Amino acid sequence: MKYSALASGKRFRPILTYTVASLYNVAIEKVDSCACAIELIHIYSLIHDDLPVMDDDDIRHNQLTSHKVYGEAQAILAGDALQALAFQVICNDPLLDDETKVKLLDLLSESSYKMAEGQSIDLSIVSQNVELDLLNDMHIKKTGALLSCAINFGALLNDTSDKDLSILESFSSNIGLAYQVQDDVLDVTTSDEILGKRQNSDSEKNKPSYPSIIGIDESIEIFKNLYQKALDETTLLSVNAEPLRVITRQLMNRTY
Repeated sequence: MKYSALASGKRFRPILTYTVASLYNVAIEKVDSCACAIELIHIYSLIHDDLPVMDDDDIRHNQLTSHKVYGEAQAILAGDALQALAFQVICNDPLLDDETKVKLLDLLSESSYKMAEGQSIDLSIVSQNVELDLLNDMHIKKTGALLSCAINFGALLNDTSDKDLSILESFSSNIGLAYQVQDDVLDVTTSDEILGKRQNSDSEKNKPSYPSIIGIDESIEIFKNLYQKALDETTLLSVNAEPLRVITRQLMNRTY
């Protein structure tokens, strides 16, 4: 569990949780369990995603994947345990009241379910010609659901207005899809060393992607427009959202 959880990585999901919570002046120590939980779910999903029966990847974050080091059975168990630990961390947080815990756990379980559903769609469309609508649905679930959870965690820790929650939901939908379209592009255009995993892994597995359907240039335009929409939406929030805009710009310009 430590091997994968403490490996190098972007950690931007917990960073989003901390950032949104900071907009609403939530004490940072009240955010720790949520930030930890969202990353644990993400890491568990990567361990399982890398397994031979799924994406069959040998490298993750510039190191051998869990199953290559410990074997498939131990990798499965490590992922299972990390998933359970995510819920336990929130349940055992003495700084959160029970009502807040229920809201957080409900959102985490719903988002984890959607992520698994998205992964299932991903596996089912290998070597198929698909429309962008299906690809979008897969991305919104596989990648966007957990991103949305990370963002909404930060808001749910405070008594945030329904209007702001609605804006953040739309914001997270846009950056969730933008992030995955951008990933599709980077998979084609970036080296193994920078990516921290194998280049062209999607195309080698005959997975449909934005570049394979509409080309790289149009894919780049789409993800940049989505990020811009997200940036525009932050101006509608009732708080100063500049820290969130800084992170969004960093995501838009990332190279891995």
